[in-house]
Amino acid sequence: MSRISENVWSRLRNDRLQGDTLWARRAAVDLTESLLAALDANETRHLLVPLKSSDKDIHDSQSRGLSVITRELSVRGHEAGRYIDIACLDAAGHDAFDLIGGELADRLASGKETSGECVTRVLSKWRRFWGQAPKNILSKDVQLGLFAELWFLSVWLIPKRGTSDAIKSWRGPFGSRHDFEWSRRSVEVKATVSTRGPIHRINGINQLDPPEEGDLLLFSMRLREEAGATNTLCSLVSTCRALLQEESAVLEQFDLALVQAGYFSEHEEEYEKLRLRIIEEKLFEVRDDFPRLTIKRLSAGIPSGVEQITYDINLSGFDNLCIARRANELQTL
Repeated sequence: MSRISENVWSRLRNDRLQGDTLWARRAAVDLTESLLAALDANETRHLLVPLKSSDKDIHDSQSRGLSVITRELSVRGHEAGRYIDIACLDAAGHDAFDLIGGELADRLASGKETSGECVTRVLSKWRRFWGQAPKNILSKDVQLGLFAELWFLSVWLIPKRGTSDAIKSWRGPFGSRHDFEWSRRSVEVKATVSTRGPIHRINGINQLDPPEEGDLLLFSMRLREEAGATNTLCSLVSTCRALLQEESAVLEQFDLALVQAGYFSEHEEEYEKLRLRIIEEKLFEVRDDFPRLTIKRLSAGIPSGVEQITYDINLSGFDNLCIARRANELQTL
């Protein structure tokens, strides 16, 4: 995902800002001429998208922290005319604003949509996530978990269920009980770098409960950190995007899930440092003889005052519950 470089804003700050004048530069010079970055006298950041005479005005007051209006502008060094003016009203949101600008540049460069359609769709996507850009990178444990989910998505699920159905079923980033959910089946995904075997942390007494109707599978992935390994979280994100590139709506839904999971491209340099070798991957049936705690197994119930139960499981010795060690061993999912 592209982003507006901080160098663009730095160069604009060096220009002389006066009164109501907007001083502008090309926002993404390598991608498109149809997006300008601008600063006003208060150093408020703006993204300007020129409109054709046939394009409709765009106004948006629903995006918290953003102002979106269409107005006639005379921008120094650029053609006068109607522009969609997207202003960032909250300096704390500059990082997310640069990501919005990058996605706008990518869409405008593709030429598949009008300027108004590009702005409307990008703002619709980012509205609910505005201001949620994380201040810190994802922890290593979270990176491992997200890697395993994306591996299961791209290698196991998309070939069996297709892109649209697979992306719709990825519900972990949105707070669902299981990472993947669809009619009559759910899949919980676990990753570990333990050298003692497939040992996984279970978060809560209900995490390994099956859906109300249907069955539950557990995808177990053992990984090893190796400097010479070729797998990274970033490379896997790129693989997923390549699989979805022909379906813009599905790709948009995938990017929404990534943002909700806390993955932002601004931290990719750090994420590239975690290089992973895949040691083992197995898909298990979670049946009555699966190693897990449930409410029913705690005969006296959960003691009063206990709000959360976290425990570890070791899947060594439970190969009788393994239904596949490779994606190609399954006909359907």
